Amino acid sequence: MIKALIFLGIILIGLCISPWIVGNTGYVYIAAGDYQLETSLVFGIIMLIVFYALFQVLEWLVITVINLMLRSRFIPQHWRRRSAKKNTLIGALAIAEEDWPAAERAMIKGADNGELPALNLLAAARAAQHQNKIAERDQYLARAEAQPMTANAVATTRTRYLLKQGELALARAELDKLAPTSKSKAPVLKLALELYRAQQDWEALKLLLPILKKRQILDDAKLTALSVETHCALLKTASLKGEDALEQCWQWLSRDERNQSEFLAIYAMGLCRFNRKDQALKLLSKKLRSSPESALLEVIPQIVTAHDEEIRKQLLKHEITHENNADYQKCLALLYQQTRDMKEAKTCWLNVCRLAPSKDSWLALARIQEQLGEQGNANQSYRQAVNL
Repeated sequence: MIKALIFLGIILIGLCISPWIVGNTGYVYIAAGDYQLETSLVFGIIMLIVFYALFQVLEWLVITVINLMLRSRFIPQHWRRRSAKKNTLIGALAIAEEDWPAAERAMIKGADNGELPALNLLAAARAAQHQNKIAERDQYLARAEAQPMTANAVATTRTRYLLKQGELALARAELDKLAPTSKSKAPVLKLALELYRAQQDWEALKLLLPILKKRQILDDAKLTALSVETHCALLKTASLKGEDALEQCWQWLSRDERNQSEFLAIYAMGLCRFNRKDQALKLLSKKLRSSPESALLEVIPQIVTAHDEEIRKQLLKHEITHENNADYQKCLALLYQQTRDMKEAKTCWLNVCRLAPSKDSWLALARIQEQLGEQGNANQSYRQAVNL
């Protein structure tokens, strides 16, 4: 309705001013050399408008023809790009469905003319890895490595695949190219952690621990467990190398770490290996004053003999508080066996079988019962051991 009113207004305005325009046509005179042109102003303006319109039409025709020529020249390349996009989509869907052969074929087809060939090649390498096609996988990774800005991604991927393949030395060579530091990405640090543990490279793990803590790669419980595992392994390795190596490794630990039972137990065993049993017993006795922990209770029977009375007294002070502690009862049982106190040993083994029954504990109890002449009870203990 509004448009109709506007058009009507334009028409009425035109009707009003048209007599004035017809009566005042104006005059235009153009001379160029021997040529002269005389016309009215209105006709001149109309001709200019017509000329401009024809010029616009001609320009549009020229641009259209040029575009058609260029498009026809690059049509095959356009088709190839469309085909690459289609194959990439097919490959991505096949990966989602875990159809690895189809994914590999589609991703390779889309790699040559795709917009991001590195992604296609990495996806094809993943599909080949799942099919155990090692040669093809390495070929795809080599092609992807030639693309710009892909060196770290390819090295990370190759390290992960070599680790799964069991080629630890080759995987380590690739990981060393990445040089894991506190600025490395989280996947690289996790990969370094997995590889170092697989290689049992405890020295490298020790250097990695502060980085894992700073970047919060592991939660507190897992980080603590990893720290204990690493330092225990380092202490055991050092005790096999020599006395100096053991002392150096022990001094590397912080004061709090040297007070942990897991590390103290291994250190005490190492001291005994180098004929320093008195120092080991002194450390164990000092630790036992607070509370006997499982790691210490496990190594005490291996260190203590029947003549070491002081440490036995330290243990017996906790007899009431640790009455229901299976590790404590097992430790006492072994110590009583050293002194040939079989009745007390039997009582302790009975407690162990009550608290944490196992095949070994029932067998140990049966042997004690046989020595005490309790053949019937011994037979029952043997049956309990068989049933476990």
